[in-house]
Amino acid sequence: MRSFYEFNRNSPQERQEQYQLYPEMALFHVALREELGEEEYNAFYRAEKESQRFTVPMYHQTTSKWVHA
Repeated sequence: MRSFYEFNRNSPQERQEQYQLYPEMALFHVALREELGEEEYNAFYRAEKESQRFTVPMYHQTTSKWVHA
């Protein structure tokens, strides 16, 4: 499954699919876009997209039990 930030925002079909798969994130980004300027929003989006490269999605985890400290 693709993350929210792996979709092509310039493609209407991909944007539609992105909003269907991640409705809460889509609403968050709509509100954020209204609050921030275009430059600020694009900088935030790029930073979030970049940070996704360093996170391991839940479905790639190999153990199924909780880790206790």
